[in-house]
Amino acid sequence: MSFSLWSLAAFIVAVCVLVTVHEFGHYWVARRLGFKVLRFSVGFGRALVTRVGSRSGTEYVLAAIPLGGYVKLLDEREAPVAEADLPKSFTRRPHWQRIAVLLAGPTANFLFAILLLAAILLVSGTSELRALQGTPLPNSPAALAGVQSGDEVIAVNSRPVKSQGEACVALFEGVAGSGPLTLTLRAANGEQRVARFAFANAAERRALTDPGSAPDCLGLQVQQLPVPAILGKVVPNGPAAAAGLLPGDEIQSINGEPVHDYLALVTAVRAHPNDSIAVQYLRNGRSATTRVQVGSTVKDGARVGIIQVTSLHVPAFPPGMERRSRPGPLAALGLASTEAWNMTRFQVRMLWGMLSGDVSVKNLGGPLSIAEYAGDAAQAGLAVFLAMLVQISLVLGFMNLLPIPILDGGQVLMQSIEWLKGSPLSERVQLAGQQLGIALVALLLGLALYNDITRQFG
Repeated sequence: MSFSLWSLAAFIVAVCVLVTVHEFGHYWVARRLGFKVLRFSVGFGRALVTRVGSRSGTEYVLAAIPLGGYVKLLDEREAPVAEADLPKSFTRRPHWQRIAVLLAGPTANFLFAILLLAAILLVSGTSELRALQGTPLPNSPAALAGVQSGDEVIAVNSRPVKSQGEACVALFEGVAGSGPLTLTLRAANGEQRVARFAFANAAERRALTDPGSAPDCLGLQVQQLPVPAILGKVVPNGPAAAAGLLPGDEIQSINGEPVHDYLALVTAVRAHPNDSIAVQYLRNGRSATTRVQVGSTVKDGARVGIIQVTSLHVPAFPPGMERRSRPGPLAALGLASTEAWNMTRFQVRMLWGMLSGDVSVKNLGGPLSIAEYAGDAAQAGLAVFLAMLVQISLVLGFMNLLPIPILDGGQVLMQSIEWLKGSPLSERVQLAGQQLGIALVALLLGLALYNDITRQFG
């Protein structure tokens, strides 16, 4: 789906939940350590609902603009403070307590992500796909490296991988690096061998790090059993429905190119976002052709075509390819913690790669991409939407730890310098830090919005 009111609604819900979690972390630790909290606001702008705590005097606010929130602490740098309240002022508390309050927001996001992911694992269990490969694309790097149908990727650059997801992450990191890229493969007969990929230059490797590019551009294909290109559900008012396609139609070709199975249909449609394609189909034994105006969406950071249909048959993987398990509470918590660590580690690798020039900056997404992602996740169901909240919560926690002055990480850095220095930083230094922080955040947001607009309008 493209950006819509549904995406906007899902985005607002996600932002409200995750920012409230973040700010509650600041609030909870500040209250426990004796800071005076003046206001805890969910949203910005005009207050819709206000309640004042009888003991704390904290103002709890639900505001009109649901795109964030904030916690306001007593601070004599911002306004005069009564003598009796000075010990509760931010600047009068020990440095370690100030740092604890600043770190509490990102920590709350990490904890929220881990607990939510653990709950998902408890309810739904785990599902892993072995990294079994289908036939690589002709003349692709994978084909030239000797990858064959039925091979299982068991290591990337000697780093063991146990699933398709782990293999994809390791592949991306291998492509983004400067060293060789090798896959350790296990054939169906159990024999192992190493496939080595060759790249012409650094520019070619960087191009492979464009959103969603690495596995596809390398020519790797997940092994799947063929599913006939027969339409199951055709979404009303979608591109396929508008062109007259019906459930039960068997797609024979796209723009004259034969379509042998449903995967080939998806691949062909994705290659034509916002384009008109000729679709030949079989209905009740009679062949006909219609033109379909393909829609578009963003998948893995890249714009792809969609016609809003599903297959008649559920895609099936070869026997033994899928591993399922249902962990207990402690195991789920452990798995969730490990997965959260791996996702955060990947974020660090991505950011460092973009700064060093090894990873395409096109991977940086802004509010439009997040909104579209949230809308797609919400339409896919509650489980998918909750999984999306896990990912975005980890991103929010990590980004707030960056040493940029107006972010929590930058404030922690400044408080640490004051602690070591033994005296407050001058107003001039603090002002310069704020200005630098605003400039850096504006630069990042500008680049992210540019990427968003480029993806939306090509």
